[in-house]
Amino acid sequence: MIVQTSLLQSIKLPKILSWVLVLTGVLGLIGIRGLEDKLFYDPFLRFFKTANPNEIFPEFVWGKLFFSYLFRFGLNTFFSLIIIHSIFQNKHWTKQALVLILLVFAITFPIYLYCINDEFRFGYLFSFYVRRFVIQPLTLILIIPIFYYRKKMILN
Repeated sequence: MIVQTSLLQSIKLPKILSWVLVLTGVLGLIGIRGLEDKLFYDPFLRFFKTANPNEIFPEFVWGKLFFSYLFRFGLNTFFSLIIIHSIFQNKHWTKQALVLILLVFAITFPIYLYCINDEFRFGYLFSFYVRRFVIQPLTLILIIPIFYYRKKMILN
């Protein structure tokens, strides 16, 4: 069993396939962003697009909003992990990336839900930026340079 696992980890995807998968992941993330108003229930999209802190706080349904954010997070995570695994081709690192993504979400999501419950009185900009960590794959943008640095340090 150990030999098989080691063998599987040493098999590298052909370079063209790995770049096709990276492109697929990027296009998936772009698609999520481009179709966000059709795919997800999020009355705060328009609220934050106006960039007016005096905008009227929108009405919403908690359960629908909660599960919509979870669905969006799941899709973002799926495409982010495709990108990470295709770039680094290391299952262990992909699992670590998943843990980091889950950790950031576990920290920011309850904070954002509190901000919503507080009707963003905690701070409009604070809520705006915490929301970015919930609905956008910002963690991916942080993980890729960290893993590149890590790879460089291992090779030296």
